[in-house]
Amino acid sequence: MRLVSIIFALMLGISLFAIPQNDAIAFTEQQISRGAYGDDVIELQARLQFLGFYKSKIDGTFGYNTYWALRNFQEKYGLPVDGIAGAKNKKTLSGYSDYDEGWVKAQLNAGNQFTYYGGMPLEQQVRTNTGGGGGGGKSSGSSNNNGTKTQVPPKYTDKDLQLIANAVYGEARGEPYEGQVAVAAVILNRLESSEFPNTISGIIFQPLAFTAVADGQIWLEPNQRAKEAVLDAMNGWDPSENALYYFNPKTATSKWIWSRPQIKRIGEHIFCS
Repeated sequence: MRLVSIIFALMLGISLFAIPQNDAIAFTEQQISRGAYGDDVIELQARLQFLGFYKSKIDGTFGYNTYWALRNFQEKYGLPVDGIAGAKNKKTLSGYSDYDEGWVKAQLNAGNQFTYYGGMPLEQQVRTNTGGGGGGGKSSGSSNNNGTKTQVPPKYTDKDLQLIANAVYGEARGEPYEGQVAVAAVILNRLESSEFPNTISGIIFQPLAFTAVADGQIWLEPNQRAKEAVLDAMNGWDPSENALYYFNPKTATSKWIWSRPQIKRIGEHIFCS
């Protein structure tokens, strides 16, 4: 009986010792928040993408896209919604997702364009960097002024990005960055509403919908900041808090717009539902 007890104790000790070893594979002990970068952020982005929350490029930099993907994950899984990946967040994320560190880092080191969505074979999620010009087909991203590719979420196209950026630049180029993202978010919110046209071009060019269309500023070439604001909105950041309208109280002439329930003010614009 004594021998059995000793064996059981040894087995229990081995079992308990194995748990920290397995946990150590996932992340390090650091708390991950906006501004962080490196291996932990790569793993965070990959695991969030595995679950469908993160739709941008896995690059190891904790920016707004990672922040809002993490917040959406926290809300979905009943965690405090603060955009910070602490121990409980990392444990929950590790429990529900997979992470092939070797594969992900191999793609990064090779400079490949890739995704890491769960339920899809990895070989179907990578496009090798050939260094040459491509043929026809749908573009996977839009180049900024430095030639760097910015990945458009799968739900949208480069044309969508360009058109919304034109609207944001024409409507809000003098606004703070958060205000520009909010304007883009309003357009995307209208796309989800049955009260508006079901295409981005239909929404933007709906009669009397946007001042930039009426005065021709819609055709100004948007800068990279406007495009980045659109990408942030496409990836889930909505500073407007689900607004469908916005207006500048200093220039608004419509009495109707003042009747809309107001949500918040960002810069010179009031956002409302």
